[in-house]
Amino acid sequence: MRPSSCRSTPARPPMAERPTSVEIGLNAAIVAVSDNTPRILVTRETAGEPEGLPYGPFDPTVHRTMEMSLRDTVERQTALGLGYIEQLYTFGDRGRQHIPGEKGPHLVSVGYLALTRMDPDCAARLEATGAHWRDWYGFLPWEDWRGGRPALIDRVLMPALTGWAEAGPGSEAAARRLRLKLAFGNEDFPFDEERALERYELLYEAGLVEEAVADGHAAGPAAALGIAMRFDHRRIAATALARLRAKIKYRPVIFELMPPEFTLTELQATVEAISGRHLHKQNFRRLVEGAELVEPTGGTATATGGRPAALFRFRRRIVGERPAPGLKLGGRG
Repeated sequence: MRPSSCRSTPARPPMAERPTSVEIGLNAAIVAVSDNTPRILVTRETAGEPEGLPYGPFDPTVHRTMEMSLRDTVERQTALGLGYIEQLYTFGDRGRQHIPGEKGPHLVSVGYLALTRMDPDCAARLEATGAHWRDWYGFLPWEDWRGGRPALIDRVLMPALTGWAEAGPGSEAAARRLRLKLAFGNEDFPFDEERALERYELLYEAGLVEEAVADGHAAGPAAALGIAMRFDHRRIAATALARLRAKIKYRPVIFELMPPEFTLTELQATVEAISGRHLHKQNFRRLVEGAELVEPTGGTATATGGRPAALFRFRRRIVGERPAPGLKLGGRG
């Protein structure tokens, strides 16, 4: 039998006189598509901070669930009622509030993804709250590949990120180079649209986005790479983009962004807007028909300027017929 051994226990640092209090906040990445552009809802600049996502504290004495609290907060801040909603992730890193010395309660945020449709009738109420829609790719411009690989990647991002990777100490340099290759699809690795969060986190760690300077992570000045958001809201937006891009491949959530009736061209444009990639028209139509996600309504749309286009609607029965009814887009061509 192996003899027992007695090891000394290292002394723990003394506990603070008063335990750190924690507050729970709720953030919503609310997404819609209009004019073939993915939109995300942001609230106005406040107290010197840039625009951000709708946000509010969770008070269990007022709302029984976090989701109920979030829906109420969003409606009060933006006059927008939410439809589809799902929890994303919990964000609790120290320093995420930009507060020097991390004074006061530590803020933990629970992020949510919400999908909705643009409603012209709500435009005036929305404008009155100060909330407004912005192009999602205005915040993450390196994510839009519909016109090919963005020039920004090779002109600005790759030289800066390569320099950061090579500057890593010891074996860290090799680890950084691998992360860079996987995130941006260099060498023999294809670009993976689902790695949106990994790309943003690389840019943050390399000190290339304004949030890294605001957090004290980088000396700055940061490059003007997309529109900055308050606190870590751009990281939450990148998380939402990664989740949605993955989700449309195995769940029919894309139809939460569509009107009740639509043409296949409109459906393709919406899928392209979210995935950030161009899709071959005939291949896309075969994919949709093979997935049995839509059915014709018998009507046509004449607003296209050409021949009347057939109108379709989401075939809701598919949810009960198949375990993963999504649009499996396949590899990037």
